[in-house]
Amino acid sequence: MSTTSEKDNATQPVITTDALTMHFRRCEALTDVDLTIRPGTVFALLGENGAGKTTMIRILTGFQQPTSGSCTVCGIDPQREPQAVRKRIGYVSDAPALYDWMTVAQIGGFTASFYDDQFLPVYQSMIRRYEIQPEQKIRFLSKGQRAKVALSLALAHDPSLLIMDEPTSGLDPKVRRSFLESMIDRAATGRTVFLSSHQISEVERVADTIAILHHGRIRLMGDLNEIRESIHQVVIDTDDPLRAIAKLGEPAEILMEETQGRSRQLYIQNLDNGMIDALKSTPGVTDVRCRLATLEEIFVACTTASPELEPTA
Repeated sequence: MSTTSEKDNATQPVITTDALTMHFRRCEALTDVDLTIRPGTVFALLGENGAGKTTMIRILTGFQQPTSGSCTVCGIDPQREPQAVRKRIGYVSDAPALYDWMTVAQIGGFTASFYDDQFLPVYQSMIRRYEIQPEQKIRFLSKGQRAKVALSLALAHDPSLLIMDEPTSGLDPKVRRSFLESMIDRAATGRTVFLSSHQISEVERVADTIAILHHGRIRLMGDLNEIRESIHQVVIDTDDPLRAIAKLGEPAEILMEETQGRSRQLYIQNLDNGMIDALKSTPGVTDVRCRLATLEEIFVACTTASPELEPTA
């Protein structure tokens, strides 16, 4: 029978950040980042290289002190109790740091010394499932095999949270598929996956919720399906592409706007039919075409626009 504390843990956010900011000497890696990630989900943090994704992960895992703001991971402050956080999570990077002189079995035994007695048999079972020989030296493993060993090490203690930083970079399609399936399986058991990536097609296959990070700021965040249903590409044919287009009412927001020949292309969130009619009635407009945007188009719109772009009033 579940206790009250177990029920509370099942509903409490796994990750929270409040105005999280990281300032380096010549750049703002993160600026006022607010996140709330619920248990039992696959959360994807999308962003270009250098957007601040790895910096956020370093803060969440207690390896980096933020300039300001706060965060919790599994209810723990990683700045105050980094070791407690690391015991509760699993972590896989795009280039796992493994001891090359060890065998697959030896690195499992070494890591098991930090956990309870269940770690080693679970690790050994996962290695067998991945068809990796325990006596193989780490230095002789392919990139895909190393990734499987890293995932086995990260999951053998059954962490509440699995953090993956560009985990499928450079992997072949078969290995990539096994990684994606592992994320879905984790969420199905009530565990949480935090995935950092710029691979749009992979995110679409596994994520429940997403956030798009651009120049250290969250540009868009929410349920993936709701986001895809709320953002439209609007193409406006006009006699004068530089002429001001009718302003859209709240809560519409223009994510990106560009001119292509005699057309203006906009990506708009929370568009309705009345707004389309207003655009059509704008002097000089000859045609307005509208369709739902793809996630790739949404990503490009959010990472092309200036981070200071304000919602359209």
